[in-house]
Amino acid sequence: MPQTITEKIFSYHIGRKVYADEIVESDIDMVIGNDITTPISIREFENVGAKKLAKPNNFSIVMDHFIPAKDIASANQARISRDFALKHDLQYFFDERDMGIEHALMPEKGLVVSGDVIIGADSHTCTHGALGAFSTGMGSTDLAYAMITGKNWFKVPQSIKVEFTGKLQKMVSGKDLILEVIRILGVDGALYRALEFCGEGIESLSMDDRFSLCNMAIEAGAKNGIIAADSITKAFLEEMRTLNNGLRSEPIFHYSDALAHYIKHIIIDLHTLEPVVAYPFLPSNGKSISESSRDKIAIQQAFIGSCTNGRLSDLKIASEILKGKKIDKRVRLIVTPGTQRIYKLAYEAGYIQTILDAGALVSNPTCGACLGGYMGILGDNERCISTTNRNFVGRMGARSSEVYLANAAVVAQSAIEGVIADPRK
Repeated sequence: MPQTITEKIFSYHIGRKVYADEIVESDIDMVIGNDITTPISIREFENVGAKKLAKPNNFSIVMDHFIPAKDIASANQARISRDFALKHDLQYFFDERDMGIEHALMPEKGLVVSGDVIIGADSHTCTHGALGAFSTGMGSTDLAYAMITGKNWFKVPQSIKVEFTGKLQKMVSGKDLILEVIRILGVDGALYRALEFCGEGIESLSMDDRFSLCNMAIEAGAKNGIIAADSITKAFLEEMRTLNNGLRSEPIFHYSDALAHYIKHIIIDLHTLEPVVAYPFLPSNGKSISESSRDKIAIQQAFIGSCTNGRLSDLKIASEILKGKKIDKRVRLIVTPGTQRIYKLAYEAGYIQTILDAGALVSNPTCGACLGGYMGILGDNERCISTTNRNFVGRMGARSSEVYLANAAVVAQSAIEGVIADPRK
C-alpha cells in the first residue's frame, strides 16, 4: 500500500510499515527544550527518580525565551536548566555564549536532519519539517517521557497535500505561502494532520523560506509540516556539515509514493499570490497587500525576527528596503536576528549598519517579543506589524493591542511609511 513521507519516516523508525491513524511508540532522534518549558520536564524527570538521560546526545536545551534574564524569576528559572545541563554534562546546551532561537539554531548546528523524528516542548518545533523530517511540538511532560525512555507515543497523522504551482512573485516569501494556506484552511482546518508541501513552487524556495513555511503549520492546527528533501535541502545540509565538522547523524531521505493517500489536496498558484497580511486576531485572517495597504493602518511598532522570520534573508531584504531611508518618527522598529551566527553574517554583509542607520534597534537573539515576554511589549491600543507567527488577543502585550503578521519586506516598508504598506512599489 502506498505511503506518504510522514508514514515512511515512522515506518523506518518502528521497523514495519505503518499508516495514518495507527498509534505507535517511536524512537526520538532529537528532543528540544528551552528555558521556559524544560524546568517542568526536569522536575518530572527527577520526580520519578530518573538518574540519567536515555539518549544524552539526542537531547538539547536552548535558552532563548527570556535570555539574558529579564527579571529575578526568569533568572532563577534559567538556573534550573543550567544546573541540569552541568550535572548531566549535556553536550547540546546553548546559553548566552552561543545564543540562538531554537528553531533557527538547531538546523544551523547540524543537530536535526532529513528523516529524523523530532519533538520539542514548543509548538513551532514543526519548523524542522523543512528538512524532510517529522517534527512536532509536545508538552513538557511528554518531553520528560522522552528524556527517560528515548521514545514517545504518536498517532500517525493523515496528510493534506498542499501543492504550489508557478514561481514566487516580487516581494513574496515563504511567510506569504503559509499565511495563504492558513487563510484557506482556517486555524483548525488541518487539526492533527500533516501538511505536506510540494509542487514546482517549492523549487524556487530557499531553505529560509521553507523553514518559515513549515514553522507556521501549527497555526492551521497541523501536527507537522513537511517538505521532501531536494537539491536545495541537500546543499544546506552539506553546508552545515562543513560548518560544524559533521552532522549529528546521517540524513535519510524519504519521499511520498505517487499513489499515497491524502485526505485533501490544495493547489495554490504562486503567479497570482501577493504578500499577505494577517489581521488581528487570527493568523487565518489574511488579506493581500493590495487590500491592506489601501486601509492605511497606522502602526506604532514594527518587528522583524522570531523563529519564523529572523533569518539572514529577512535581514537582507529589510536592509535593501531601508537603505538610505529613515523609519517614520511615530514608529519603533525592532530587529532580532535568529542566531548569533546570523547576526554576525548580517553585520559582515553590512545589513546591520543599514538597519541601524535607518533608526532601528537590533537586539540579541530571543523569543521575548514574539510571546509578549520582553524586548518589544505593546502598550494599550498600540499596533504592530510583525514577522512573528501569532496575532491572538494580547499576544505581544496589552489585550487592547493589535498584531498584524507579514513578511520582512512588508514590515520594513511599513516602518518607513508609518502605515501598513506595499513594498513592491
